[in-house]
Amino acid sequence: MRHLSIDIETFSSVDIKKAGLYKYVQSPDFEILLFAYSWDDEPERIIDLALGEQIPSEIIWALSDPQVIKHAYNAAFEWYSLGKFWHTPIEQWRCTQIHGLYCGYPAGLGKIGEALGLPQDKKKMGVGGSLIRTFCVPIKKPSKKNGYRTRTLPHHEPEKWQLFKQYCIGDVVAEKEILRRLSVFPVPEQEWMLWQLDQRINVRGIACDLQLVEGALAVDEKSTTELMKEAVQLSGLDNPKSVQQLKKWLTEEIGEEVDNLRKDTVTSLIEGADEGRAKRVLEIRQELSKTSVKKYQAMKIVACEDGRVRGLLQFYGANRTGRWAGRLVQVHNLPRNYLSTLEYARQLVREHKADMIKFVYGNAPDTLSQLIRTAFVAPDGKKLHIADFSAIEARVIAWLAGEQWRLDVFASHGKIYEASASQMFGIPLEEIDKDLRQRGKVSELALGYQGGKGALISMGALDMGLTEAELPEIVTRWRNANRRIVDLWFTLEAAALEVMQTGQPVGVRGIIMARESHFGHGLDFFTIQLPSGRKLYYVEPTLAQNDFGKMALHYKGPDQQTGKWTTISTYGGKLTENIIQAIARDCLAVSLVRAEQAGLETVLHVHDEIGIESEQPEDLDRMLDLMGEPIPWAPGLPLKAAGFTTNFYMKD
Repeated sequence: MRHLSIDIETFSSVDIKKAGLYKYVQSPDFEILLFAYSWDDEPERIIDLALGEQIPSEIIWALSDPQVIKHAYNAAFEWYSLGKFWHTPIEQWRCTQIHGLYCGYPAGLGKIGEALGLPQDKKKMGVGGSLIRTFCVPIKKPSKKNGYRTRTLPHHEPEKWQLFKQYCIGDVVAEKEILRRLSVFPVPEQEWMLWQLDQRINVRGIACDLQLVEGALAVDEKSTTELMKEAVQLSGLDNPKSVQQLKKWLTEEIGEEVDNLRKDTVTSLIEGADEGRAKRVLEIRQELSKTSVKKYQAMKIVACEDGRVRGLLQFYGANRTGRWAGRLVQVHNLPRNYLSTLEYARQLVREHKADMIKFVYGNAPDTLSQLIRTAFVAPDGKKLHIADFSAIEARVIAWLAGEQWRLDVFASHGKIYEASASQMFGIPLEEIDKDLRQRGKVSELALGYQGGKGALISMGALDMGLTEAELPEIVTRWRNANRRIVDLWFTLEAAALEVMQTGQPVGVRGIIMARESHFGHGLDFFTIQLPSGRKLYYVEPTLAQNDFGKMALHYKGPDQQTGKWTTISTYGGKLTENIIQAIARDCLAVSLVRAEQAGLETVLHVHDEIGIESEQPEDLDRMLDLMGEPIPWAPGLPLKAAGFTTNFYMKD
């Protein structure tokens, strides 16, 4: 088996950051400018396609040769771009970015290079970005100074072009070195097959109702203009959107200091205000914040010629657990829908009937917000079948911890919130009222990963009518009812410390924790092998005191707020969360593979939900059966899915 490392530079008039890879490559003016490559350990070479050089026939042949594995950093880009002109099956490609993500490193050639300690010329990296802007994107403002050109060609900037060629070769050098270092910690073959499936799903895309999108943008513009006009009339302000102006005006109007206009502050000010100008202006601000039309704008930009939106999913987008992340339209944080007349609301928006929307629903921004999901549709002659795992994380944690009463619930009626309240308060299941169910629900959502009072509050316990004084008792009751889960937190934490202290692997309920190092390649990991065989990687692990003065596992990773490569502390509950979410992700992966093998066409998946496009009504039942089937590496895990059939995507 031979290996071919590739990096290309391209031109397209489509903005890849906003519109995504697929629309970028589908543009009629898309072209490949440079093709840098290297066979195995041979020197890097470059083909200057922009100046008329031809890719050698042996390389063209290699693109479709199953005996040649093609490598690139973010290989989806090279594969799809080259695939526009030459046959190159995805099964023959491997992505070094995915390999880095699998091993716990950040995405981005520069970022992983820095994390691995590769020598980096910061100035050269900056020049690279500048060269891409010069040669790979159109000139925004043709002028006399640039000869009214719409793009820069090699002969316009010959010295920069030579630099650009060196930059392209440098990317192949960096990709090969990253691959060399990581190769001692290989990605399992099943993950490569899943990545290839992910490319097929992204290329397939999902149909988008562009008439609804256009209508939503038009209705929003009319609604926003009217609300702003009303706010200006009521307040006399030049710009009622200005936080500074509005705070000052409200302070004078209501006679008390307004120091911020956060969502919760605005809500409480409305509740406490008398009818009048201040209350209405606050209501307008609240209404305007109900929706952002950014997702509609993104759909319009991303939609390809055939009306399908592609590239919504990022494989291994969630660091470490390996869960997918949303891209472009960010489908992982779509607003929920509660309207009972979605079909009618969609019709009004498609017909741009802003006044009617306001008359029927009262609030145009909120209505548009609820309709965002419904812009994803089934094309003519087909339906969307939406199938969702039921309480997947609650099932997985019960299975892994061996919490039998919970497993019994999932094997029978499945009412985990009521059953949890029953266990916590010692009341028969049939006597659990709405109030006790709420307590069971918030406990289930907040406490499984060693959360306490703060976790209950962040999950909305106080909004449910609970008082802060009640919360510690709820935490205690939940933990007393779930002693095996509590044991799992502390057992995993103790096992991690033992691995770090002794260097020996430790097994916990089918999970294997270990220290894995290759100092010749400068790599050191704490790893957790899951029941599926996949591993979670924690980079450069150390033992140190945490903020509570307790000895804890620390490792390197991207900071959740800043994205900066930094040292992170962890504990038993967090390790449990990583493991449970990773196993739940592996269950979803099994279902995606089974669906594809059964000939079902997945067009979208979000969290624990899968959407397939089909002409056959019975395909929903087929999908639900596949998701409920036992998984060989998880004997006894009680999986169940529920679903519905629809013309447009929604929350049932």
